Amino acid sequence: MSAWPRLSETFIQNEVMAVERLGARLQIFTIKEPEGEAAHAKAAGPDVPVTCLSIKHNRKVIGLASIRLFLRRPVRCCQTILRALRYRRWGVLRCFFQATYLAEILFREPLTHLHAHFTHDPTLVTMFAHYLTGIPYTFTAHAKDIYVKTPPELLRAEAQRAQAVVTCTEYNRRYLSTQFGSASNSKLHRIYHGLDLSQFRFCWPRTFDSQPPVILSVARLVEKKGLSDLILAADILRQRGQRFQVEIVGDGPLRQSLEAQVRRLGLDDRVTLLGPLPHERIRRAYQRVCLFALPCVVGADGDRDGIPNVLLEAMASGVPVVSTPISGIPEVINSEQEGLLVPPNRPAQLADALERLLNSPELRERLAFAARAKIETCFSVEKNSAQLLSLFSQQTRADEDSLSV
Repeated sequence: MSAWPRLSETFIQNEVMAVERLGARLQIFTIKEPEGEAAHAKAAGPDVPVTCLSIKHNRKVIGLASIRLFLRRPVRCCQTILRALRYRRWGVLRCFFQATYLAEILFREPLTHLHAHFTHDPTLVTMFAHYLTGIPYTFTAHAKDIYVKTPPELLRAEAQRAQAVVTCTEYNRRYLSTQFGSASNSKLHRIYHGLDLSQFRFCWPRTFDSQPPVILSVARLVEKKGLSDLILAADILRQRGQRFQVEIVGDGPLRQSLEAQVRRLGLDDRVTLLGPLPHERIRRAYQRVCLFALPCVVGADGDRDGIPNVLLEAMASGVPVVSTPISGIPEVINSEQEGLLVPPNRPAQLADALERLLNSPELRERLAFAARAKIETCFSVEKNSAQLLSLFSQQTRADEDSLSV
């Protein structure tokens, strides 16, 4: 994967811990150094070795690994570097050199299967390591990596060599099926991200005493999260005389512009950007807030969400949610059943939905109970990780059978 742990990738941490609990012996390889984010307390839980393949911090080691690999397997090494050079991108060549370091480790370790998260650099490193070692691999495709970061020709090459391709929404699966050839389409599997439901206590009824009810949002501060629309909706609600507070948790490149928008609209007493928080504090926040809002949009560059993990977390905790029918979100929220969906880029309609929920305890209760039931049925990390581990096992057995024949 890119780095471990990451505040914005709790879905991967959930999966790692669940697969380990199911009995798999894991090792983690990262292609970047940790980015200085506050780590989740639970990320340190699994006793999983972590090795960083970053060139910046392993330049000499990677150089020596490349030389030794060339001496050990010159044909495979030359074939693989020619494949990397075909794409005429420095980033692809960098992934090749990281793969040589990974390959040398794999020759010493009894690993039987490789799995990558995200289709850009992590899967490229994994694919090149497969070429160098013969160890089979699979990968999970998510969101920005599919629609923005990975050129179609690379995506097809990764799928062609992979034993299987996993993606986290049916929306993604349909899109990827149009990008792959017919031979690769049979490898596509939709497996949803899951939650450890023991971490999210369903809290109902919710009492707010004399305090204004809180509308919570948790997100990276990037365009596709639609947080500018949430701030505009807050301005509309204030003009209508509603009592509320908006709390936005997260960090990102749009923080300064969002803070400026809050000041410009005179919402400093209504909207607070709290910055990044450890996950345990976010879980506690779900217990005290009234609503959760994440009005996702498709970014100007085509970037979009899959199913934001924070929606699942809020729903599991009993927080009524408002979002938009972008990408895979309608797969978890049927509007008026497990939450409310409004069109993207429509702050007035977002304000209408929030106002409905603020003024209707009965609607909040109905949506909250239906949402928790949906999460328990479709998004349990134990069930979904068991599917993933079963897929790994099937592919490993198939590879062993082909070798024996």
